[in-house]
Amino acid sequence: MIILVTGAAGPTGQAITGYFQRNGHTVIGVDKDDVDLLDRAAVQDLAARIEGEHGRVDGVVHLVGGWRGGKTFADTDLDDWTVLHDLLVRTLQHVSLAFEPLLRKSDNGRFVIVSAKAAQQPTAGGACYAAAKAASEAWTLSLADALKDTGSAATILVVKALLNDAMKAAKPEAAFAGYTHVDALAEAVAGLYERPAHEINGTRLDLTQ
Repeated sequence: MIILVTGAAGPTGQAITGYFQRNGHTVIGVDKDDVDLLDRAAVQDLAARIEGEHGRVDGVVHLVGGWRGGKTFADTDLDDWTVLHDLLVRTLQHVSLAFEPLLRKSDNGRFVIVSAKAAQQPTAGGACYAAAKAASEAWTLSLADALKDTGSAATILVVKALLNDAMKAAKPEAAFAGYTHVDALAEAVAGLYERPAHEINGTRLDLTQ
């Protein structure tokens, strides 16, 4: 399979990239140093290059993210919304619009975003983050509707927060209750290929349960 991972340089991207590479798949990992995902033309060029070389894409795992927030609703900084809109929403829009045609060419394509419980259960100080995550989910569900008559699916994986080995090493005494390890996330993404597209298309799969 041909898998594109955006936000590939971080611990989550490395975990997912490594998992698919170890299982014999071709992985194209990009980060902000490779492609500016806020530049729609650059993202379209990336899609054109992948189509020219491979003819299709079988997976897009969109991992670009970030968090900003305050302690109370009243001290919300709307500059945080501007930042989070670009990171969580605009990059998703550019990537999904560019790669939807390639996913349609796959017999078993998957488009995946990682969302957070906060999208459904916002906190007072996390309004900007929760709103951006909710917008990302809505956009992904629209993509799912576009893919409903194809062999591909768009799915939302929901976590409380992600955990990696460096975090565990820095706080060995911490329980990290409800967190999802990046290796478990990689397995969850791979598991989407074991289920029929129509079964997972347009769904929110809660990894905290």
